[in-house]
Amino acid sequence: MIKAVILDMYGVILKDTGDSLLPYINETFPEKSFDDVYSYWNRCNVGELPSIEIFRGLGYEGDLEKIEKDYLNTIELNEDFPVFCEDMRGKTKLALISNDAAEWNRFLRNKYDLNKYFDVLHVSGELGIKKPDPDIFLLTLEKLGLKAEECVYVDDRRKNLYAAESLGMTPILFNTRNVDYDGIIIESFDDLKEYVLNN
Repeated sequence: MIKAVILDMYGVILKDTGDSLLPYINETFPEKSFDDVYSYWNRCNVGELPSIEIFRGLGYEGDLEKIEKDYLNTIELNEDFPVFCEDMRGKTKLALISNDAAEWNRFLRNKYDLNKYFDVLHVSGELGIKKPDPDIFLLTLEKLGLKAEECVYVDDRRKNLYAAESLGMTPILFNTRNVDYDGIIIESFDDLKEYVLNN
C-alpha cells in the first residue's frame, strides 16, 4: 500500500520544467549563456545567495524585485494538481522535494495556495542540499515517518528518480520532457491517481 506520494515541483506541479529562466534572461541580455545564468542560479538553489542576486549579478538595473516577480509570474500551475490533491485527501500523505531558490518556491506556493496540500515541504534553497543528494530524500522520509518502500517519488528528471529508487522508493516519471525511461511513466495527474489507488 502506498502511504505517501512525494512530488517534484517544476515539470510536475508546475508546467514550467525549470528551463525557462535562460530564455527569459536572453530577452534582455541575448549574449548571456547558460553558464552565465546558472552560475548564479546554482548558488541560490542551495541558499548561498538570495534569489534577487541572479538579476543583479547578470546586469539588470532598476526595480529588481519587480523584474523577479515578472519572471515568476510567467510560471503556470498544472491545473490538475489541486484536483489530484483533493482526490488523495485522507488516502495518502503528500510531500514536496524541490530544487529551487527558497524565495521563488515560497512565492509560487503562496501564489497558488499550495502549502495546504503537503504534509512535508523540503526546498533545496532552505536546506542547503538538493536532489539527487540522497540526504534530501532521507530527511523527507524521516519527517513523513515512513519507509522508502511505502512511498512513490514523482519527477520529470531521471537522475532524481534513480536516486529515489536507490533508496527503495518507487520512482515514477512525469513525462513533461518526453524522455526515454525504462520504468513507470505517467502523462498526467489522472494517471498518477490511478496508479496510487491501484497499488
